[in-house]
Amino acid sequence: MGHEVRPARPEDLPGLAEIENSGDPMFEEIGIVFPPGPTVIEQVIGKGAGIVVAGDPPVGFAATRQVDGAAHLEQISVRGDLTGRGIGVRLLEEVVARAAAAGSPGVSLLTFRDVPWNGPWYARHGFAELPEDRWGPGLRSYWDAEVEAGLHELGPRVVMWAPAGER
Repeated sequence: MGHEVRPARPEDLPGLAEIENSGDPMFEEIGIVFPPGPTVIEQVIGKGAGIVVAGDPPVGFAATRQVDGAAHLEQISVRGDLTGRGIGVRLLEEVVARAAAAGSPGVSLLTFRDVPWNGPWYARHGFAELPEDRWGPGLRSYWDAEVEAGLHELGPRVVMWAPAGER
């Protein structure tokens, strides 16, 4: 299987945007074209995000931050030519394990509801839709920022949650 999951090192960071961008063709095939601008990873590097990578050199990564007193998965990406090999699963498991070890009650995320490798994939790995009445102000601000950026025009979005201690 290879591709050990480990904390990112400074020399790993410059190549992560390329990994994130490598998944864009999969989205384009189903009619989702992201607006130009910085990648999610470019937006969180140097701003307190926890970043783990798979492989050396990295072939995937996951970035998290604290939102509303819990871990929040900002982005998980695997190099486009290596999807479907369990790398994303290992990254997600590491995110949840680190959240539990840090005392977080769980992990939140925002994703496309119906894209097979988004909402349904997370659901297969223990995440469920988080009802809007359970969103804290941080999640609400993420949602509102996505609406403002036009991301919701690309397809239905959903907030999901997985408890950290029940995996």
